[in-house]
Amino acid sequence: MKKIIGLLFAGIAILMLGTATANAQVRFGVKGGLNLASVKFSSDVLKTENLTGFQIGPLVEFMVPYVGIGFDAAILYSQKGLYSNTDMRSISSDNLDIPVNFKWKFGLPILKCYLNAGPYVSLRVGGGDLDKLQTQIKSKTFAAGLNFGAGVEIFNSVQVGFNYGLGLTEDYSASRLGDVMNGKSNLMSVTAALLF
Repeated sequence: MKKIIGLLFAGIAILMLGTATANAQVRFGVKGGLNLASVKFSSDVLKTENLTGFQIGPLVEFMVPYVGIGFDAAILYSQKGLYSNTDMRSISSDNLDIPVNFKWKFGLPILKCYLNAGPYVSLRVGGGDLDKLQTQIKSKTFAAGLNFGAGVEIFNSVQVGFNYGLGLTEDYSASRLGDVMNGKSNLMSVTAALLF
């Protein structure tokens, strides 16, 4: 009897989830923002500071109505890099970032808060190298990590948020005066999105 009741509840839950998914809201939009990129190398021989850039690109959001959960995904042109104190030079790279985030919205219809988290991949499409007499820094073509963010949605169409991208792969290699180092990048960004 317990198994039958359990199967009945599981069937109802699957039916409700299927109905909610069939009625899901899919919206498209554009997202842009300001980046503050940093790179942490495995050795302190190379001193670096943050570098400011920007990001922009299309966004899709898929939300289950009345539940407030869903996901969003984007393809963003993003500028990243670092400033080398040692060489007094900045290294900027052009990337295509592809984040896919689980999203939870809560609040009133006119003003909602949201939290999001998920993985991202980043593909370098240009720039990212420094070759001086004593220092060589190279940006790798692939990076991956995790996103964590929060923000607000106003009038069901404008989202303003803060995002932190934690790099999990070593996406920079450097050598200076015989020392070989690898670096992971992190990215803080303030973003705005317009959804249709």
